[in-house]
Amino acid sequence: MILDGTVIKTRLDRKATNISVLAAIGVWRDGQKVLLSIMNMGGESTAAWRQFLEDLDAQGLRKPEFVIVDGAPGLEAALMALWGDDLPIQRCTVHKHRNLLANAPKHMHEELGEDYRDMIYADTAVEVENRRRAFLRKWRLKCRAVADSLEEAGERLFSFTRLDPAQWKAARTTNAIELLNEEFRRRIKTQTVLPRAETVPMPLWALLASGQISMRKIDGWLTLDKPIEPLPLDLAA
Repeated sequence: MILDGTVIKTRLDRKATNISVLAAIGVWRDGQKVLLSIMNMGGESTAAWRQFLEDLDAQGLRKPEFVIVDGAPGLEAALMALWGDDLPIQRCTVHKHRNLLANAPKHMHEELGEDYRDMIYADTAVEVENRRRAFLRKWRLKCRAVADSLEEAGERLFSFTRLDPAQWKAARTTNAIELLNEEFRRRIKTQTVLPRAETVPMPLWALLASGQISMRKIDGWLTLDKPIEPLPLDLAA
């Protein structure tokens, strides 16, 4: 499951106002993505995400096997409150890359980006771990704030390595839902401001139902039946 929020401008109390829209995408065993829910909320707080997730739970959604998030602390807290600490959660590697850059002087950005990509896109889980350790050793000396930001994400930045390598491309980021949000905003931009907050989800459902917006199967879907590797004992403890 992929979860993310976006901001849409709508009319509220006769004024143009930005509201948060929370959305969830699920993936069937055949790799096909499906929109599970989209709701306008007051923000992306833990309470807002908890209400959103509880609504999905009430509709019969079972505990997901793997969840990809953008790193919002409210979302992660809500997920664990509902489904437990053992839920495999993947932090979006693109969002973390932006966080790292924000913690480094501009003249270091190119070098930082190269080191980060070498780590995230390594070929094996062992190589990813080796490069993570090397990344932390280097950047603790070069720019401590960068190393601290990487450590903040913990193992959740590398949960994708517990999956079959064929799925890594799809599992590293929230790109699938980001692209959906981007396409939705592109389709409604001529309206400038939607008439009412309550109507915000309706155009997206309509665009998907009519086939004007479509979602393709995820990469590596043929290996979705393979079990997720357990965390090493020292990390699970």
